[in-house]
Amino acid sequence: MAEKELDASRDASGSSRINANSGGSGLLKSPEDGGSDSSAPPDTQDLRSILVTSVLNLEKLDADLYRGTHHWVPRTQRLFGGQIVGQALVAAAKSVDDNLYAHSLHCYFVRAGDPKVPVLYQVDRTRDGRSFTVRSVKAIQHGKPILICQASFHLLQPSPLQHQFTMPVVPQPEDLLTVEQLIQLYLSKPDLAENAKRGLNKLLANEVPIEIKPVNPAHFYKLAATDPRQLFWVRARGYIGEGNMKLHCCVAAYVSDYAFLGTALLPYPNYRAQFSASLDHAMWFHSTFRSDEWMLYECESPWAGSSRGLVQGRLWRKDGVLAASCSQEGVLRVKPVPGANKL
Repeated sequence: MAEKELDASRDASGSSRINANSGGSGLLKSPEDGGSDSSAPPDTQDLRSILVTSVLNLEKLDADLYRGTHHWVPRTQRLFGGQIVGQALVAAAKSVDDNLYAHSLHCYFVRAGDPKVPVLYQVDRTRDGRSFTVRSVKAIQHGKPILICQASFHLLQPSPLQHQFTMPVVPQPEDLLTVEQLIQLYLSKPDLAENAKRGLNKLLANEVPIEIKPVNPAHFYKLAATDPRQLFWVRARGYIGEGNMKLHCCVAAYVSDYAFLGTALLPYPNYRAQFSASLDHAMWFHSTFRSDEWMLYECESPWAGSSRGLVQGRLWRKDGVLAASCSQEGVLRVKPVPGANKL
């Protein structure tokens, strides 16, 4: 069970919020890039995304056995669920042919992750078919699984059947502020309450490897009831480059868990999460994309009850192509907010 960083201080910001030094094997390789991106502009070669160089760079211990460590740990001091999902997909992808690409994954979080020790990823080669290949991955700590993941890979095939929903019409990321810029803006307000300042400064100190630009900052931060729906632009920090679609899927799996479950809390400004944890996470990859370029994350919660919440999401490329879809259920145990603070 991966605990979520729903916010650093919900009474301060009203926002639903949300590591790895590895000395082992190289990154996922594809025929297109030969394992390195020579097309990277000179000024970006030294700005490689930390998600690539560290978080998703697993150390190979034996056949189908890998070790991952941690770059960023939430204030809850439990592992970020997106990290475990992303690393599990990396491990699975290392065991399939270069012409196979992830099209779906289904994960269950069964125990909380311990940030003090590495995670072992054990891959079972469940099936190798002509068109589809399935891998089962166990993420293990202290001899017990903390996540069970099944990932399916597909040989790309043309089809006359093609359709998708229409991407929401929203402001472009170039016209919006990042989370960090918004926090600085709020901190500049002279009438901001001290506890709100402390909460926002804690958020500002979190160096997550993801860039976020909320489409509606008022919904993203204020203690006001809204529909259980939020939209924000998201991308990996740093440069990844083209060619390695397997790696971009792994990065997107990491990104997809950020602030996701908190969507279910948006209609309830008078409550904040006392305990929250993701129970499962599923993802489907539809089209090629680059996770280091802006994508619109459309999140909504169709249901909440029995101390659980269901959230669904769609990742859109800037050109309107649906890149991926996500779904997650999580535990949400809440308590009343003692006096709603407004920014």
